[in-house]
Amino acid sequence: MTNIDSLPIAEFGFPGALRDKLVFAICDGSKSSTTSLVAEYRIENEPVPQAGSRQAVVDSEGRRLLIIETTHVEQVRLSEVPWEHARDEGEGHSSLSEWRFAHERFWEGDELRSVLMEPTFVVDDDTLVVLERFRVVDGSR
Repeated sequence: MTNIDSLPIAEFGFPGALRDKLVFAICDGSKSSTTSLVAEYRIENEPVPQAGSRQAVVDSEGRRLLIIETTHVEQVRLSEVPWEHARDEGEGHSSLSEWRFAHERFWEGDELRSVLMEPTFVVDDDTLVVLERFRVVDGSR
């Protein structure tokens, strides 16, 4: 069994209400996918997740709550994100356009623009994103 404290962490959103909502959705099984900007990995100098990799999901307080394992990863243009992937993010969106609107607001928000060090960052159809699917392998905490 993998020791949760030895794993890299998986952060969903920024600490606060959104992260807490996303972590709860993982815990209750309604969230099994996530979407990130390729630019986030580049700026943070982190590798894109690989199928089979495991991470510890943290809450807004930085507590390691559960272990997820990546089952599938692909990079696509934002305009190519399929509805099934968006739906499986577990955020309750009723359409792909609703999902995209919410994600554009997040990606173009001040917090992420600060991380990217691009105060006017915007996404468009050609923005590269990472689609990641995962499963919970240990939710014992």
